[in-house]
Amino acid sequence: MIVIGVGNELRRDDGAGPAVVDELRSRPVEGATLAVSDGEPSRLLDLWAGADLAVVVDAVPSTDEPGRVRELDAVGGAVSDTSSHALGLGVATRLGEALGRMPATMRIYLIEGTDFGFGPGLSPPVVRAVSKVAVRITALSRETRH
Repeated sequence: MIVIGVGNELRRDDGAGPAVVDELRSRPVEGATLAVSDGEPSRLLDLWAGADLAVVVDAVPSTDEPGRVRELDAVGGAVSDTSSHALGLGVATRLGEALGRMPATMRIYLIEGTDFGFGPGLSPPVVRAVSKVAVRITALSRETRH
């Protein structure tokens, strides 16, 4: 299992993915590799290629509920291009499918944020969501080991 936190810690809520990885570093997540990525598709492919399970955490602009967590399974690259990055996860998953560089299973957690301006620090709803996602991933790692 690899957990990839996508984002930029100096773009406020965009740092949600790396914040989840930071929180997981302080918990026992046996058998998991933890990584942070800026979301560039070829780097994502290098990180998740060949993994049994890839868990990707990214921030997306909120439509109406900051801090909401959307959980998706990437099947056949069917992931939206909605992201806070120029090239989103949808591009990376479609490219991975085309090149045969997808993990066996992929789980994606999208955390809705509102502040993507410059500077460090997450908004309060995103801070709460980061903790929730870290708990879910810890539970998922236990499930996949059994």
